[in-house]
Amino acid sequence: MTIHPAFAPGHTAVITGAADGIGLASARRYLALGMTVVLADIQADKLASAAKALEAGDRVLAVPTDVSDPAAVLALRDQAMARFGAVHVLMNNAGMGGGGSALERPDRWRRLLEVNLFGVINGVQAFGAMMVEQRQPGLIINTGSKQGITTPPGDTAYNVSKAGVKVLTEGLQHSLRNTPDCQVSAHLLVPGYTFTGMTSRGQAEKPAAAWTADQVVDYMLARIGEGDFYIICPDNDVDRATDSSRIRWAAEDVASSRPPLSRWHPDYKADFEAFLIQDRER
Repeated sequence: MTIHPAFAPGHTAVITGAADGIGLASARRYLALGMTVVLADIQADKLASAAKALEAGDRVLAVPTDVSDPAAVLALRDQAMARFGAVHVLMNNAGMGGGGSALERPDRWRRLLEVNLFGVINGVQAFGAMMVEQRQPGLIINTGSKQGITTPPGDTAYNVSKAGVKVLTEGLQHSLRNTPDCQVSAHLLVPGYTFTGMTSRGQAEKPAAAWTADQVVDYMLARIGEGDFYIICPDNDVDRATDSSRIRWAAEDVASSRPPLSRWHPDYKADFEAFLIQDRER
């Protein structure tokens, strides 16, 4: 497997939402590669426990951080730089679920957008220019969701936040690749069904359909090594080909003037099922 040069021994990664799940799994993997890590999470006690469990001594810095607060993210950047002198990997991973439909829970909508979308914006704007100016290989990895691409019915607030992360990261990568002598690239991490604290819903054991957070991180490292921008992770229930077909169908809602979310519209159920079969046979 090709490893991106940003993941070099002695380099530093800053990870938000690092107290568990994909964030904590990333920290373990980066430490194994010889990196130093800065862990950020709003849950201070849980963050401290996670940092201690990594058993990496002064190679780990834990900084309780509310990513929705721009000043707190700037303070995170300053502490990372003061401790390690440079940041080579920024992983904007903090997130929450449980927003609501378009017609309910305005307070929850606002909080979710502040964390899931503005938390990423705050990270990009606090760290991005500085990372470019370092003139070293760097990565900005933003955690999106398939719900931000195919936008299924249900938690519309969450879908909106993750659709925003997708568009933000696409625009960021365009800006980076058009910046002279820039060695930093952006990537959109799109996990499949992953067993984490946010998705477990009280279950103690991983469902058979889910991937572990470690599997997601290993897949991410491999795809970044190959230069992928969109890192669409499969899981044990949905393979990459099915994801691609679902994404193509969703895009055709716009291109063909079908009703929105036609995949879940009773008048298009048979058409969608036929499309899945035909698309696989192409």
